[in-house]
Amino acid sequence: MNPVPNKLLRTVARLYNVQSVYRDMFGRLIEPPAEAILRVIQLLGAPVERMEDLPDVLRERRQSLWRRGIGGVNIAWDGSLLGLTVRLPIQYAETAANYQVRLESGAVLNGRCQDQVSATITEHRIEGARYVQRRLLLPEKLPLGYHKLGLEISDFKLESHLFAAPRHAFTADSSAKRWGLFCPLYGLVSEKSDGAGNFSDFGTFVEFAGGMGATTVGTLPLLAAFLDRLFEPSPYAPVSRLFWNEFYLDVSKIPELENSPVAQAIVSSADYAAATERLAGEPFVNYRELMALKRHALEELARSLLQGPSERRTSFRHFTETHPDAEDYAAFRAKVEREEKPWGSWPVPSRDGRLSAGDYDEAVKQYHLYVQWQAEEQMEALGKSSKASGAALYLDFPLGVNRDGYDVWRERDVFAVEASGGAPPDEFFTKGQDWGFPPLHPKGIESQDYRYYVRCLRHHLKYSGMLRLDHVMGLHRLYWIPRGFAATEGVYVRYPAETFYAILSLESHRYQAEIVGENLGTVPAHVNAALAEHNIHGMYVGQFNVAPGATEGLERIGAENVASLNTHDTPTFAGFWSGSDIEDRAELGLIKNSQLEETREHRARQCETLIAYLKSLGWLHETTPAAVLKAWLSHIAATDAWLLLVNLEDLWLEPQQQNVPGTWQERPNWRHKARFSLEQIQRLGAVIETLKSIDEIRKRSR
Repeated sequence: MNPVPNKLLRTVARLYNVQSVYRDMFGRLIEPPAEAILRVIQLLGAPVERMEDLPDVLRERRQSLWRRGIGGVNIAWDGSLLGLTVRLPIQYAETAANYQVRLESGAVLNGRCQDQVSATITEHRIEGARYVQRRLLLPEKLPLGYHKLGLEISDFKLESHLFAAPRHAFTADSSAKRWGLFCPLYGLVSEKSDGAGNFSDFGTFVEFAGGMGATTVGTLPLLAAFLDRLFEPSPYAPVSRLFWNEFYLDVSKIPELENSPVAQAIVSSADYAAATERLAGEPFVNYRELMALKRHALEELARSLLQGPSERRTSFRHFTETHPDAEDYAAFRAKVEREEKPWGSWPVPSRDGRLSAGDYDEAVKQYHLYVQWQAEEQMEALGKSSKASGAALYLDFPLGVNRDGYDVWRERDVFAVEASGGAPPDEFFTKGQDWGFPPLHPKGIESQDYRYYVRCLRHHLKYSGMLRLDHVMGLHRLYWIPRGFAATEGVYVRYPAETFYAILSLESHRYQAEIVGENLGTVPAHVNAALAEHNIHGMYVGQFNVAPGATEGLERIGAENVASLNTHDTPTFAGFWSGSDIEDRAELGLIKNSQLEETREHRARQCETLIAYLKSLGWLHETTPAAVLKAWLSHIAATDAWLLLVNLEDLWLEPQQQNVPGTWQERPNWRHKARFSLEQIQRLGAVIETLKSIDEIRKRSR
């Protein structure tokens, strides 16, 4: 493959918002293969098959951008007076421009635009045609919302989306120094659990955290997953970002159980009790078996509801009427179960998004519709309990979705299905990363008014007080790997970041929820600047900021950040402290034997630096792992960090991390249960003492 794109290819790439070169984490200039760039441009809509097509593509792209006349989305920050750049044929250089704004409410505003006095009307010749570029002002204070703009300049008409949004995302209380607890829900088992945590267990955890003074409780994504013939338990590869995972339902809390003797017999049977007892005793979550066990009871509850009229059945009917997308989703899941293969292998027209009643088992559809109704009820109850306890839900919004899932099947045009999102090579993943999910298509998501993205946000924000955006750099650009290319041959595609920030700010205010952007790793300066401008919190991870012999990283935590010692993708504190993650990476072949001793020595120097620093501040008096953990948490608690998020498992020095990136079958990712039950945790003296100390320090340092 040709490794050096030519000048013409670079020019066309730029017009399609594609980076023909980029710098890696070491600052080196990387030039993707020309063929990969060409393929990405094609996926973005360019009528190109080979390099020889580029001259025609360049002409067409230039003409189309000028013929369009106006940006696809214009933003009025805080609803203020809006300045618009428009491109017009030369004959409209001085013609009056009238506007019509159709508000989200349905109301219509009409008026005449003003030409910006300080702006110069400039003439451009594009492929033989003459255009002018004008700067117009809309003299309207707009209400916040998603509006449509129409411009009329004589007989020339232009249209675009017009989003009026707060410049700053919602913040509940900027003066409070808050802290919270984090644990994956599947690992939060109680003595009543049947082998994994459920929504009721999460409610217990929320109440416990709130009672300790925490203002936040975080977990991994809770979204729908394939847990049957198609199997993908990763919370970051959901079937949909619009529906919850029925795996987390607490069967014992479903009202239909009281009136269903058959379901009662199932859950009280000796076989059910023996199976749940065995699953509860295992150290790792067995998704397949537990989901099959719970489903047997859930199917009977759905059947009992539909056997006759009742208030509950009326409520269920109301849910289906007000959530037509849930019925569509349920039909999709039923079709998956009939075919037992991904939708890409289905027959036409089902593959193309058209299902009829004969394409699936109606009872299976009703099951999936029923469990989504129940998931909504239990999530709503969880949201209410979090508000009552004072500990807001901190939910996680994954970057992508399973390419075999509902969202890609239903919203085909919103995704670049012939590509995968990923990351270029770095020191940990020398061959790059292919995450498998299809990236959002910039043109596709704009053409449907960003409806899909807004719906996904609302699904989370209606119950959460905070929302974490996975890989927030994806609002700006994403590394695309075209099908058939290696992860080392990917290409960066730029996205309209300001549009995404407008949506986030608007929705965060509507739901009174704060936004956190996961900005870890090598982050361009302009991304962090944008987060700060729009009041979106960043993240600080202690492990990433311990440098041998230097304390700057330990000191500069940042008042705007969510601070933690680790994440679900890194070693726990105990793993970091002992260096067990180094040995694990060596075993997996992620560290060369020649680098192993150097890596061990580097970690030892990190620990020495941390000890000396914490002693200098008076937080540390002995160097046991438990003492260092408490001292490090205490230090962060005393800083101006906006939120301190404590990994629950760190508090008993858990050595095993939840996910080892770059592995699948090699490690039990997304399956590790907490070592202690919720009841035991609430009686662990060392845990309680540490949390009380953190709460006291946070309150004292406000």
